[in-house]
Amino acid sequence: MLATPLTERFGLRHPIVQAPMGGVAGPELATAVSAAGALGMLTAGPNDEPGKVERDAARMTERFAIGTLAWRLDEEPEILDAAIAAQPIAIAISAGQIVPHAARVVEAGIPLFAQVSTADGARCAVAAGADFVVAQGTDAGGHTGAVPTLPLLEAVLPAVDVPVLAAGGIASGRGLAGVLAMGCAGAWIGTRFFASREALGDDARKQRIVEARENDTVHTRVFDIAQGLAWPAEFPGRALRDDFTARWHGHEDELPAEGYAGGHVYAGAAAGAIDDVPPAGELVERIAAEAEACLRATPASGAQTRP
Repeated sequence: MLATPLTERFGLRHPIVQAPMGGVAGPELATAVSAAGALGMLTAGPNDEPGKVERDAARMTERFAIGTLAWRLDEEPEILDAAIAAQPIAIAISAGQIVPHAARVVEAGIPLFAQVSTADGARCAVAAGADFVVAQGTDAGGHTGAVPTLPLLEAVLPAVDVPVLAAGGIASGRGLAGVLAMGCAGAWIGTRFFASREALGDDARKQRIVEARENDTVHTRVFDIAQGLAWPAEFPGRALRDDFTARWHGHEDELPAEGYAGGHVYAGAAAGAIDDVPPAGELVERIAAEAEACLRATPASGAQTRP
């Protein structure tokens, strides 16, 4: 097994966190990931309300964490009330001003993951009480900042004195081994778990990820604008290219007020490394075993392998 501050803090067998992907990460996926020895996460997404958080948490049969969005908490603080009341083993806050909400999580005695896209953001999160920093690079699927994962880790790792998780562009044990070797405490993985049997979403969307190459994504605001979502402008969404992005990306000011029918797929650049849709628990074991084999071959890392 791979032992890191993440696995030690939460009693995990593997230093893997399944990202709280809106419209993808439901109780079935989070349960399967946690049952396999990693950390499964529920999500309070842009269209979710407190009751949805309560219902999802009530369906969990394994330990879990909950991911929230700072800008949504600004609009509806009751979402964080519901997340705290669900008594997860951790809460994550991302996308916006994390600091105003961090104190409520800290006061509740729940470990806090703060997802950031700059070193300054990481420092602010730690000062606000974050137990873990999640450095999310623009390689990630969904809404991200502008800095790729590798240079972001180069900036964040020496900037803070709490464990750092890497997010963005990780879909295999090789990727997990790579960020552990840099000194990270684990990997925060989204797109790879989207292409799993338990993830929400129809089979056609998952198949699009399987068929995508590493250069088939675009970082764009067109879907948020078309849907009228209040995502902060500094966090465009990385998604698979389609006819809608081909027409409107770069021409957002000309988007019609109505007419978008949906169907987009948020996915990261690591989609090019995904070629199947297995059970999520199998994915956890596969990624962990491959990472362990890589680190045994190249043992200079921040993780220790245990028999």
